[in-house]
Amino acid sequence: MTPSPALKLLALSLLPALARTAATISYDNVDKTHYDPLDYVDQLIGSSNGGNVFPGATVPYGMAKAVADTTSGSNQGGFTLDGSPVSGFSVLHDSGTGGSPSLGNFPLFAYATCPDDDVNRCDFPKKTRAQHGTFKNDTVVAKPGYFGIALDAGPKVEMTATHHAALFKFTFPGAKAGDKPLILQDLSDLSNSRQDNGTVSVDPSTGRIRGGAVFVSSFSQGTYTAYFCTDFKGPPVADAGVFVDSRASTAVHNLTISRSINGYPLPGGAFVRFADGRTPVYARVGVSFISESQACASAEREIPSFDFDRHAREARDAWKAKLINIKVDTTGVDPSYVKNFYSGVYRTMVNPQNFTGENPLWSDGEPYFDSFYCIWDLFRSQLPFLTILDPAAVAQMVRSLIATYEHDGWLPDCRMSLSRGYTQGGSNADNVLADAYLKGVTDGVDWDKGYAAVKKDAEVEPFDWCCHGRGGIDSWDALGYIPVQDFDYKGFGTLTRSLSRTLEYAYNDFAIAQMAGGMGKEQERQRFLRASGNWESLWRADQGSKYANGTDTGFTGFFQPKYANGTWGYQDPLKCSNLDDKSVCSLQNSGPETFESSIWEYGFFVPHDQATLITLLGGPDAFRRRLDYLHDAGITYIGNEPAFLTVFQYHYAGRPALSAERAHFYIPRFFQPTPPGLPGNDDSGAMGSFLAFSMMGLFPNPGQDVYLITPPFFSSVSIKHPLTGKTARVRNVNFDATYASIYIQSATLDGEPYTKNWIDHSFFTEGKELVLTLGRNESSWGTKVADLPPSLGSYAGYNQTYSKRWAVPSGALQMY
Repeated sequence: MTPSPALKLLALSLLPALARTAATISYDNVDKTHYDPLDYVDQLIGSSNGGNVFPGATVPYGMAKAVADTTSGSNQGGFTLDGSPVSGFSVLHDSGTGGSPSLGNFPLFAYATCPDDDVNRCDFPKKTRAQHGTFKNDTVVAKPGYFGIALDAGPKVEMTATHHAALFKFTFPGAKAGDKPLILQDLSDLSNSRQDNGTVSVDPSTGRIRGGAVFVSSFSQGTYTAYFCTDFKGPPVADAGVFVDSRASTAVHNLTISRSINGYPLPGGAFVRFADGRTPVYARVGVSFISESQACASAEREIPSFDFDRHAREARDAWKAKLINIKVDTTGVDPSYVKNFYSGVYRTMVNPQNFTGENPLWSDGEPYFDSFYCIWDLFRSQLPFLTILDPAAVAQMVRSLIATYEHDGWLPDCRMSLSRGYTQGGSNADNVLADAYLKGVTDGVDWDKGYAAVKKDAEVEPFDWCCHGRGGIDSWDALGYIPVQDFDYKGFGTLTRSLSRTLEYAYNDFAIAQMAGGMGKEQERQRFLRASGNWESLWRADQGSKYANGTDTGFTGFFQPKYANGTWGYQDPLKCSNLDDKSVCSLQNSGPETFESSIWEYGFFVPHDQATLITLLGGPDAFRRRLDYLHDAGITYIGNEPAFLTVFQYHYAGRPALSAERAHFYIPRFFQPTPPGLPGNDDSGAMGSFLAFSMMGLFPNPGQDVYLITPPFFSSVSIKHPLTGKTARVRNVNFDATYASIYIQSATLDGEPYTKNWIDHSFFTEGKELVLTLGRNESSWGTKVADLPPSLGSYAGYNQTYSKRWAVPSGALQMY
């Protein structure tokens, strides 16, 4: 995900020298012990300024996602609060994605009446009907399981959802006797990608509309077929028909339509008119990827009686059952912080989506999840967050990933709308499986198959490594890196990103090594551990870094690309950084050797061997200075996922207090509970999970059983484990809501002194209590070698505290 130029300019304007800024506190009277977390969920956070969230009605991981679709250029989640009008109301969506919009299929649109009772005087195509879709922002209401909006032209539209269906309520304020409301449903989607032979039919007696069409998947080479079934309840049906382009007829009730000859899908669909506009019209829309009949059956089963209030309440209850397991003490805290927190938690469960029973490609009895969009983004914090709060869902996701491997050949790195998405870097589903394996996710997971899947990623190159697996495996094995302009005759993909792929493959192999070790495969563990050290092959100790004007950054030693003959290539370490507004750094054939990030930032991406990396960079103090420069000079941007872990990597240099400072630097500066409040695309909940982890004070090193400790933004945070029933708690002593005291002075774990600056997953499963005593100044807590997080290599150059020069201890910490 690449931040927009506007977001980059905003970042630069917000990056003066690092300083701790106290929050603005407005001590509202809030019940500190008994509250409904859903009262703090604001689904409109990220609905403008490129957040691209889905802010509508759904249930956790639901396939049906109902919302108003606007004509915005940033409508990837359907609805935006940027002044763009509404063009329809649809039921399939993703959330927070970049690239071209996905889904938004078969939108409804409503008119209070057609002028002169002539259906041809209602506007049918999206481009023309949007002029009737203006609205005032204060009419928008978004709550868990509910979305409502009033259009200036009259209709008020409310919606709720079950897993495979949505229920809409259309009311027409000011309707007069004789008005005949018209509700249309067309065969378009958000990105106008419909292919040939879309079909629709309408029953003129009941008003039932059924249909389907083939669409192009976003960020992939695939297509998918979606189906719908819409029933109405309310006033009698007056008449019904179909429309093509801008013309309509009540005499025709079936339509098969082509894409058209000019590349833009020809508008087409069906409509129903009702005899009286003074009575609400309910529209029940079932959706399916299998058939029209399955869409109808799901809608009839899940919404049998068109009881809007009941289903809105049930959807809300489904969300409460998920979020109630995490509680924060709101004492003295500005409610905006609580809103920010719970809204972030909420967004982690919108995507991925549970398509079990809706996969036309295979049926094997296993769960099937879709909208892993993309795992390059999700492995870093979202899926680790769900492993804490909803491990049963993670088990289903892992089983789905393994089933995809069995039927499609490899684990996906990105998957949406039943299609293989483009691989952005490594085979990062390996990290997801390792993370879940290490943290004891077992429910129904065949871990032998899981290990076979990750091992295949490392050993077998697919013909089309554009979309799964890894490319350049022969070079990886022979050279220990992916070379620039690799000679790869076994498989084909975009021959770019050689540097970032090398670093990601190294970490992927480390993830596989951990699984091998847990399964007693010691020889394979050792082999993959050796491969996980390949990142060092691209380290160039004498490489400097200068700005375009010739000013030296003052730092030497960076990764650089390398050719197959061992000679060095070159990429400016600042290329693709937040300061670079000229380069295009995605999947273009002319792309650079890093993906969506600079060599400066990738210079810290050795998550498994921070100790060796710190030594290469000159020791802990030099490492800290370089991290400071990365953030303070604006080289990184928190709106892109590779920045996440760098906020907390001070822990590895024995400076956990600086990680706390960094978290408070970014929150709330870059994360506000407002529509433009996200620093970038939410990426299916990646931003939400970063925010939630940061505010609860335990940030994961994903793919490892490691959480880095900083003080929560609340006096206490409690997390009930859904499977063990035990409640883990982090409690701050001397907490103050101005956040002047954010430095840990000492800690206890279950009443015993605790000096490590990290904990493992048993904290959550066993329900332990971590008590942090805070102060206004940095202390020596968590700074000794024995207190640092595990690393594959030995910590060298460290003294026992952060404040003195570093001496090499004997027997430095090694976990592996």
